[in-house]
Amino acid sequence: MKDIVVIGAGKIGSTIARMLAHSGDYRVCVVDRSAEQLQEVEKHNAISTAATDITDRKALVDLLRGKFAVLSAAPYHLTVTIAEAAAEAGIHYLDLTEDVESTRRVKAIATTANTAFIPQCGLAPGFISIAAHDLAKRFDKLESVRMRVGALPQYPSNALNYNLTWSTDGVINEYIEPCEAIVEGTLVEVPAMEAREEFSLDGVTYEAFNTSGGLGTLCETLKGKVRTLNYKTIRYPGHAAIFKALLNDLGLRHRREVLKDILENALPTTTQDVVVIFVTVSGLRDGHLVQETYANKVYSGGVAGRMQSAIQITTAGSICAVLDLLAEGKIPTKGFVHQEDISLDTFLTNRFGRYYAQKNGTEQAAS
Repeated sequence: MKDIVVIGAGKIGSTIARMLAHSGDYRVCVVDRSAEQLQEVEKHNAISTAATDITDRKALVDLLRGKFAVLSAAPYHLTVTIAEAAAEAGIHYLDLTEDVESTRRVKAIATTANTAFIPQCGLAPGFISIAAHDLAKRFDKLESVRMRVGALPQYPSNALNYNLTWSTDGVINEYIEPCEAIVEGTLVEVPAMEAREEFSLDGVTYEAFNTSGGLGTLCETLKGKVRTLNYKTIRYPGHAAIFKALLNDLGLRHRREVLKDILENALPTTTQDVVVIFVTVSGLRDGHLVQETYANKVYSGGVAGRMQSAIQITTAGSICAVLDLLAEGKIPTKGFVHQEDISLDTFLTNRFGRYYAQKNGTEQAAS
């Protein structure tokens, strides 16, 4: 069994710990500064907990030494701290961050590391890049790559048509920070919450708009190879207009803690959600303009006997799959690893990657 440290005992971190522990191949230590939060972690003989201040560098490095890997499910502003500690401890590092600048710094740390540094291992960034790159490889010449992802309530009942399903800090960050894109072959930054569009899937109308971080490193990988590349978050119609009013008209983009407090006290959480994944790639193949699409919906369901939200299943399932592939030597074990270095078939046939084949309401078991 391999010893793993999971940092962050929130919705995603606790799900990661459950998935890994129930696989029978990993012992997991869940770390959080909140002893109260750690009390919520499932009691299992392969799961232990440690109340630790992540900003205490020595304590964190001591905790990491001798482990196989650390998986960060902590807020994005702790990403670099944890990555630096992993490098000092000499262990593998994986995270879920959507923050572009943090990922750039992780990449710099990886240049001198003897272990693998694999950021952005969640849904978006993460799986979405694996799926998009797999489609892109099927073309002789690329024209456009359009990536759309959303974690939505199945039964929206408020003006925002939204419930909190994952990190509030992460949602706010992706709604505010600049977004990378390729426009007319040039890598640029575009503003978040803009370029709104509408589309329908299975008879349901959605809106999508620019958000930060979802592309991961795909802009860098496909720069000079594609004319248009962008990522947008999917919501139900009406969400963007209200949120832009909060950010811009009320000035809450400059008062993130106030916005976080409002959202967490006004929007209920739910496990009855659906993750919508929609990737469209067009380009030339054998001299003809062709389009291919990957579309998928993953619903909330049972994991090891407990109901989990779709965003928990997809995010935790993705980073667990990447960890598994790392442990099996199926991806590079040293230096910076891009999500798009992983083939879609390899990912989906992994025991954790198979969560992406989940059907509504069914029990999923990694074995």
